[in-house]
Amino acid sequence: MATATPPRTPPAAAQPSEPTSSAGIRRHVVWSAGITALGGLLFGYDTGVISGALLFIGKDFHGVSATEKELLTSILLLGAVAGALLAGRIADRIGRRPTVLGTAAVFVVGVLMAAFSPGYVVLLAARVVIGLAVGSASMVVPLYIGEVAPPRIRGALVSFNQLAITLGILVSYLVDYGLSSTGNWRLMFGLATIPAIAMFAGMLFQRESPHWLIGQGREDEARAVLERSRDRGAIDAEIAEVRELSRHTSTARDLLNPKIRPALAVGVALAVFQQITGINTIIYYAPTLLSSAGFGHSAALLANVGNGVVNVAMTIVAIRLLDRTGRRPLLLTGTCGMAVGMMMLALTFLIGGSHLHGAGAYVAIAGLLVYTGSFAVGLGPVFWLLISEIYPVAIRGRAMSVAAIANWGANFVVTVSFLSLLAAVGDAGTFFLFGLLTMAALVYFHRKVPETKNRTLPEIERDLGRPAATKEGFSGYHRRRPNASVDVGGDQGLLEYGHS
Repeated sequence: MATATPPRTPPAAAQPSEPTSSAGIRRHVVWSAGITALGGLLFGYDTGVISGALLFIGKDFHGVSATEKELLTSILLLGAVAGALLAGRIADRIGRRPTVLGTAAVFVVGVLMAAFSPGYVVLLAARVVIGLAVGSASMVVPLYIGEVAPPRIRGALVSFNQLAITLGILVSYLVDYGLSSTGNWRLMFGLATIPAIAMFAGMLFQRESPHWLIGQGREDEARAVLERSRDRGAIDAEIAEVRELSRHTSTARDLLNPKIRPALAVGVALAVFQQITGINTIIYYAPTLLSSAGFGHSAALLANVGNGVVNVAMTIVAIRLLDRTGRRPLLLTGTCGMAVGMMMLALTFLIGGSHLHGAGAYVAIAGLLVYTGSFAVGLGPVFWLLISEIYPVAIRGRAMSVAAIANWGANFVVTVSFLSLLAAVGDAGTFFLFGLLTMAALVYFHRKVPETKNRTLPEIERDLGRPAATKEGFSGYHRRRPNASVDVGGDQGLLEYGHS
């Protein structure tokens, strides 16, 4: 993070605001999180809409092969890798709010390119542009919300982003189903301009992240922002702590610091496991999979809508539980459910063959719903929340970018190879493979991933450095340190990370 102090805003803009009631604080923060989380809705919509559009693109672009469909689906993910990389650097350099505004603008450009594509190559380029915005949103939205939200409701508010992603996916499924009779894939893409414009307009009225402002020496502005989102008694301690932590100049080399490495490794592992356990093959290819199993196009898209409803409902459950039960119990329970659902799918195809009918088809749908619901309550929201909590403020943007890049990179590898994998080992073999990978993820999470609820970074760092999560310490995850009067979104004690 740059340490030079930019010019301050005029004094009038830095005057402290009137004291805000607890209800007012909550409304303000929830509204701010909701506006920013439109980036998550766009993330979900633009990744999910392709599942229905693939069924109809061939009527306008004749001769589109299965390989070209794979490329059209997966090319967005390469753009997302680049978007996540660039967004981390931009967010640390010019601020979180301008990065969110730029992300919304790129969404609009990419979506309009897709809707008016004259040919396959332009549509492919449009998917890259959309991918840049999706990758940026995946990193900067939880980053901004995590720094604006009060610690006591941080878990729920950061998970607004995951709820918005699942809502975006559901909306894309409903749009795909609603337009299936006309096959209007251009409108499927084009409707995403509505939330993109709303996100841009809404962010014009939001403030910059107070943590970023403190890091830039703009403490008067930061105080004005904090007075709208914090209890007055906690503001001075938070400013002092973030100021001290932000004095340390950070570079990309800081990510290799031995004391940072355990947190970085956990973030990357969570990112990779979130993808190689198969979630986006379900999001992208469920209608194609169901169609090949004997469902008609409309029936396959309708079943996909049911999958989207379960995804949203279980994400709401997760939001209600994250700040009560903690991150780790949801992660472990959800990963168990994912393994069960994936094995149900695998056994159904093993017994019933590639073309399901009758009871076999319904069991396959049930397995799909168990898998998706379990992901939505565990690994889906917990990954994005944890990577917004476990890194020092001075390198948080860069570190979250690394995790997001790993996530999108793994997503690309799985997505671009899924149809080929199906052809090589069949439906049952593919789902058995995902089931085994999910079991491996469960073992890793049990051993390595700490609880972060109500915990400070020195405590998290200590547990990240342990060889197994079963060692002493996990029984006390729900205890707050006796002398901890303020939790700065996971920044307390970050000096112990050893920046120099």
